[in-house]
Amino acid sequence: MSSTTNPSAQHTSTIGAIGAPSRRNTELALLVFAVVIPAFAYANVGLAIDGSVPSGLLAYGLGIGLLAGVGHLVMRKFAAYADPLLLPLATLLNGLGLVVIWRLDQSERLQNLAERQYGVFSPSAPNQLLYSAVGLALFVAVLVFLKDHRILQRYTYISMMGALVLLLLPLVPGVGADVFGAKIWISVAGFSIQPGEFAKIIIAIFFSGYLMVKRDALALASRRFMGLYLPRGRDLGPIITIWAVSLLILIFENDLGTSLLFFGMFVIMLYVATERTSWIVIGLVMSAAGAVGVASFASHVQARVDAWLDPFGCYQTSGACEQIGQSIMSFGSGGVVGTGLGQGNSDLIGFAANSDFVFSTFGEELGLAGVMAMFLLYGLIIERGVRTALAARDPFGKLFAIGLSGAFALQVFVVAGGVMGLIPLTGMTMPFLAAGGSSVIANWALIGILLRISDTARRPAPAPASNPDAEMTQVVRP
Repeated sequence: MSSTTNPSAQHTSTIGAIGAPSRRNTELALLVFAVVIPAFAYANVGLAIDGSVPSGLLAYGLGIGLLAGVGHLVMRKFAAYADPLLLPLATLLNGLGLVVIWRLDQSERLQNLAERQYGVFSPSAPNQLLYSAVGLALFVAVLVFLKDHRILQRYTYISMMGALVLLLLPLVPGVGADVFGAKIWISVAGFSIQPGEFAKIIIAIFFSGYLMVKRDALALASRRFMGLYLPRGRDLGPIITIWAVSLLILIFENDLGTSLLFFGMFVIMLYVATERTSWIVIGLVMSAAGAVGVASFASHVQARVDAWLDPFGCYQTSGACEQIGQSIMSFGSGGVVGTGLGQGNSDLIGFAANSDFVFSTFGEELGLAGVMAMFLLYGLIIERGVRTALAARDPFGKLFAIGLSGAFALQVFVVAGGVMGLIPLTGMTMPFLAAGGSSVIANWALIGILLRISDTARRPAPAPASNPDAEMTQVVRP
C-alpha cells in the first residue's frame, strides 16, 4: 500500500489567492493616451486659428490629467477589478469634446450672433470643463458609496416613480423651459437641467427589477402566430403602458429623442430578458405607428420630419431645414480626411453647433476617417458594457448593464442619425462631446455604474480556508 496527499484543496486555495489580474496598470497607460491626444488636438486648433500654440494649453492638459488621475486612483481603491477600458474611453471622448467646444467658442460668427441676440457672448468651454469635473465627482460618488449594484434592486418601484417625476417636471408651469420648441428643460437656481438624461438611468433600475421578476411569464406564456410568439393580453400591458408614456412625452414635450430612448431601451431589455424576437417586431411596429400618428398633428415633429424628407426643400422658410441642410454640407465638405481642426465652417449652423450638431464639426474637420474613429470609440464603450452584462453573476446586474449600454447606444444612434440625415432630428446631445451639463454628468454616472457592475463580476471569490483533513486524506492503491 502507498499513500499520497490530495493536492486539490491546496490547488484551489492557490488559485483563489492569486485571483484575476486587476488591469489597473493597463488603464493607467491608456489614460496617458486619453490625455495626450486631446492636448495635441487643442494645440492643433490654436495653430490653425491664429498660428500660435494656445496660452491655455498647459492649464487644459493639467485639468484633464487631474480629472483622469483622480478617477484612476478611485478605481484602484474602490473598483480594482473593473473593466480597464471604460474610464480611458470616456476621458478621451470628454477631452475631444472640450477641444471642439473651445474651437467653436473662437468663431467670430458665433460671437457676433450671441452679441446680437443676447447682448453678450458667454464661452461654453469653461462651463463644460466645470460640468466635467462635477460629472467625475458623481462618478467617484457612485464607486465609493455604491458598494453593490444589487442594492438598487430594492428600489424597483420607487425608481419608476422617480423617473416619471423627472420626465414630467418640464411640463410644470414656472419650472419647465421651452428651448428650440422642445419642453425638456427645467430651470433651477439659474441653471438649466435636462432631467431626461438622469431619468434614463433611474428607469433602467425599474426595468431591470421588473423584468427579472416577470420574464418567465413574458417568455413562456405566449401563443405562436405566423412564426412569432405573441404575448398574452395581460402580459402585453407593460409594453402598452411604456408605449403610451413615450407617446405622451412626444406629444406634450415635443421630445422625439427621449421618447425613442425611453421606449427603445425597454424593448431591448425585454428582448434580452425573454429571448423572444417577437418583442423586437412588436416594438418596431408600435414605435413606427406612434411616430406616424404624432407627426400627423404635432407641428414641431412634422417640421422635423419634413426637414428630414427634403432638407433643401424648405431651406429658406424653416430653421429645421436650414440646420440639417448645413449639417449635411458640413459632412460632405469634410471628405475622407477632413479640412483639419479649426479650419471648417460648421459654425454656420449657429448655436446648434454647440449641441447635437457638434458632431457635424467632427465630420467636417476630421472627415470620414475621424467620424469612423469616433464611432469606434463609442462602439468600444457599448461593447464593454455588453461584456459586463455577460460577465455579471446576477440577473439584475445583467439586465441593468445591458439597459445602460442600450440607452447609450440608442442616444449615439439618434443623435448621429439625426445630424447625418438618416432619421429626423431629435434634439438630444451627443454623449461626452456636446456642450451641456446634464448630459456629461449623467453619462459619467452611467460609466461609474457599469464599472461597479464590472468590478463585482470580475472580482475573484475569497480563497477558501485550508482544510487539514483534506490534506491528510489517504488514497489506498492495490
